[in-house]
Amino acid sequence: MKRRAVLHQLAAGASALALPALAQSDRRILLGQSAPLTGSAAQLGIQFLSGAKLAFERANARGGINGRNVELRSMDDSYEPARCQANTQALLNEDVLALFGYIGTPTSLAALPLATAARVPFVAPFTGAQALRDPFNRYAFHLRASYYDETARIVNQVTQVGMKRVAVFHQNDSYGQAGLDGVLRALKAVQLEPVATATVERNSADVSAALERLLPSRPEAIVQVSAYKSCAAFVRAARKAGYAGQFYNVSFVGTQALADELGPDARGVVVSQVMPYPFAPVSALANEFLGAAAAAQPKVQANYSSIEGYIAGRVVLEGLRRAGAALSREALIAGLESIQNLDLGGFFVDFNPRKRVGSSFVDLTILDGSGNVRR
Repeated sequence: MKRRAVLHQLAAGASALALPALAQSDRRILLGQSAPLTGSAAQLGIQFLSGAKLAFERANARGGINGRNVELRSMDDSYEPARCQANTQALLNEDVLALFGYIGTPTSLAALPLATAARVPFVAPFTGAQALRDPFNRYAFHLRASYYDETARIVNQVTQVGMKRVAVFHQNDSYGQAGLDGVLRALKAVQLEPVATATVERNSADVSAALERLLPSRPEAIVQVSAYKSCAAFVRAARKAGYAGQFYNVSFVGTQALADELGPDARGVVVSQVMPYPFAPVSALANEFLGAAAAAQPKVQANYSSIEGYIAGRVVLEGLRRAGAALSREALIAGLESIQNLDLGGFFVDFNPRKRVGSSFVDLTILDGSGNVRR
């Protein structure tokens, strides 16, 4: 009997070791995020995270989801794919219910295969890259419009005002290539090609080679597809060299971060946006967000990155609510799929079992050089 009891205990211990540590409990729902909290894209991660926390804290203060608080475990990847991949594996080892709010194309491309292999939902990545959307992946839920949508809107604006000489300054990685592909696609539709293209390395602000390559082509407009520090460095250097043309940026640049980095040099820079205007209560959603941001301790800065985090939080919370009390990853997928034409207060989100891009909204804004963004 004694030998049998010992064997039974050993077997039970071995079984326990073979099982993953269960992070979910009757009291909490754990989500995981890898994002740049340091480095050249840090403001994007910090601002998005602050907005997401607003949404989660608001829900938790009202009793959570079926009595369970939502917790977000955030890890810093400094916008480096290898660090993001390691963070993602660590989060999966913690048995998070879903991966949420990843920031950037190269990092998301490193993480999504791990999420897919583990059958874990990958919700609201801060990127518009087509490579994350095509082919269809049932585990990936995209909240924002694509870079194809953004660059099409930019090229339409450029050509409507009569400009034809367009150059592209882009990051030398999958994000920059995604934006370049969008510009090429949009220009081809109007029988144009870029007069020149040039690159900058990720997490670098050395734009000297790009400047030497682009300015001699005499572009009327330069579309920038990079992070805010390198885009700001290029704008400053180009203007110092006498360039008087128009600068356009896609939303991932981080509008507030770019405005802060450029200061007075931001005047006239155009940025495409995939989220509603966050600086005034012009919609019910913006009014709700601004109230939550002002009431937070410390207060949360209202900008496009933080409102995107807030909306992403609202969407995953809605998916969790619809998933029901018997919560699982598959239940969350079903809950998110049931979010069809949902009005969050002037911003609509629409998924279904064969649709994983929730919004195609794109707007254009212009920086005024005093830290303000005009619609």
